[in-house]
Amino acid sequence: MSRGLMLTRRARKASATTVSAERMYEVLRSPLVTEKATMGQEFNQYSFVVSLDASKPEIKAAVEGLFNVKVRAVNTSILKGKVKRFRGHKGKRNDMKKAVVRLQDGHQIDLATGL
Repeated sequence: MSRGLMLTRRARKASATTVSAERMYEVLRSPLVTEKATMGQEFNQYSFVVSLDASKPEIKAAVEGLFNVKVRAVNTSILKGKVKRFRGHKGKRNDMKKAVVRLQDGHQIDLATGL
């Protein structure tokens, strides 16, 4: 890989992503409230269900914009929907994208109050 190409990738990655207020609400669908996600809050990790087309910089900008916190890292995973049967009819659950957002020290989100 050429050095010029690497520099442009770094420059693109370092630039801040701007997200409109409407897109912020589209990116973050809902908080993920499970036993595992609740245990992660002790370590400043919060889990959200996000849009399938959302990127990590968009998720970071949405969380920082909506909750007024500083994000340290964003990890994502896509969960494929299961094929299920109900009374002989096949069906498929929806695909879901999950984001685990780690906040910087001193910041926290109160998910119980909502937006």
